[in-house]
Amino acid sequence: MITVADVSLAFSGQTLFKNVDLKLTQGNCYGIIGANGAGKSTFLRILSGELEPSTGSVTVSPNERMSVLRQDHFAFDEYPVLDTVIMGNRQLYDVQKEREELYAKEDFSDEDGMRAAELEGLYAELGGWEAESDASRLVQGLGLEEEILTKQMSDLQDDEKVKILLAQALFGNPDIILLDEPTNGLDAFAVEWLEDFLAEYEGLVLIVSHDRHFLNNVCTNIIDIDYGKIKLYVGNYEFWYESSQLIQKLTKAQNRRTEEKIAELQSFIARFSANKSKSRQATSRKKLLDKLTVEELPASSRRYPFVSFSPQREVGKEVLEAHGLCKTAAGEQALKNLTFRLERTDKVCFLSENQLAVTELFKIITEETQPDSGSFKWGGTTSHSYFPKDNSEFFDGVDKNLLDWMRQYTENDDTETYVRSFLGRMLFSGDEVFKPVSVLSGGERVRCMLSRMMLFGSNVLILDQPTNHLDLESITAVNNALRDFKGVVLFTSHDHEFIQTVANRIIEITPDGCIDRRCTYDEYLEYKKNQG
Repeated sequence: MITVADVSLAFSGQTLFKNVDLKLTQGNCYGIIGANGAGKSTFLRILSGELEPSTGSVTVSPNERMSVLRQDHFAFDEYPVLDTVIMGNRQLYDVQKEREELYAKEDFSDEDGMRAAELEGLYAELGGWEAESDASRLVQGLGLEEEILTKQMSDLQDDEKVKILLAQALFGNPDIILLDEPTNGLDAFAVEWLEDFLAEYEGLVLIVSHDRHFLNNVCTNIIDIDYGKIKLYVGNYEFWYESSQLIQKLTKAQNRRTEEKIAELQSFIARFSANKSKSRQATSRKKLLDKLTVEELPASSRRYPFVSFSPQREVGKEVLEAHGLCKTAAGEQALKNLTFRLERTDKVCFLSENQLAVTELFKIITEETQPDSGSFKWGGTTSHSYFPKDNSEFFDGVDKNLLDWMRQYTENDDTETYVRSFLGRMLFSGDEVFKPVSVLSGGERVRCMLSRMMLFGSNVLILDQPTNHLDLESITAVNNALRDFKGVVLFTSHDHEFIQTVANRIIEITPDGCIDRRCTYDEYLEYKKNQG
């Protein structure tokens, strides 16, 4: 159990949250949510003991072991993979290493023998004899081959390191697990395995995640960081979202009724306060008016951008045909004999175990690069806009402020008033519009690129990982915009809910072509599972 008592945190005079009192108990999974910058990861660091709060205390029940998902992918490069996973239980790892060093001694003394006996008992008690098989089970569950345990961490790809560090956090049955964005870099099947693992886990879990589907499937409670406060709600993310929206609506409706009553009383007082026969009524109304208050909705740290794509013309029957596309990139075959044909109602999610394949396809059909062989043809009525995964060329080294950057894409109206209005809807207000684009954060750059697409009025949208760097509110806004878009969408994403609610067709790029099915994402995953 973790007890949080009167915890506050302030940086440079700015309070992130204050007066936090929580009791987090075993058997529950808590999802930590809030806007970017609200303090989600910071709160997790306080709970782990890595960061001291400004006031208050965090108490972990005695003898309970806490495990934390590490974010530094290079921290364990000098270690073998197996050792890295076992380090999830540091006591077991230290016992194992001391035991190995003791048995390697040439002059093994009686004292060494006594220590060895102690270590053997502790090693067995900590599950040392099952450690390698447990590590193997974890890495295989996350989609890696068992042989990876024999490799050096420095030899792994970044996505493999992500999975190994997750396996480390889950290893050895800890009492408390703290996970910051655990689904980043995981494919759908690894995420599903993690969901099953956490469903069977009997300890205490705290998770920061932008994956709505994951939060819905694993969380029993939601910890919401907003209004400078931290509040605990029972239920998963969807239950919290619907409840919070309902509370906001009820509060606004109550405020509206109160304001109407105030206006009515003020009108009565103004009309009859000078009339002797009505003065007593006017006085009683005034007393009632003094008691009426409009409950102010606190300024939320959550901000929803306005995202809407409106095609300037309807797309015709012919959209896009691709025949036998092949492409080698970064020394590997990204596309081989890829053939497909799009229709005017398609919203297609492209998937691949090799993410480079989807990126290369999008670059080919937007004519940023050429295929090695094969061809493609756009329909005569189509106009397309492209959201690249790597947007650095649009911002790095660009000597423009945000206002001038956006103005270059406005064809019909480039006045400051119009551009400011447009940027305001995308959460850039006041002097923010004069910020150099070269210093924008990842999330700000994504909102700029989405704004640019909105200005084009295209009837075909191509998006490569559009939810990267976005908070839940912005993801929801983009999700709803693409769902409602009256045109063709080609996209790729790791966000389950995003794919499920937008796509009506799934094309998975394989080493020899593609699997093409007109269905939802959940139906596709079920199909893949049945295929073995």
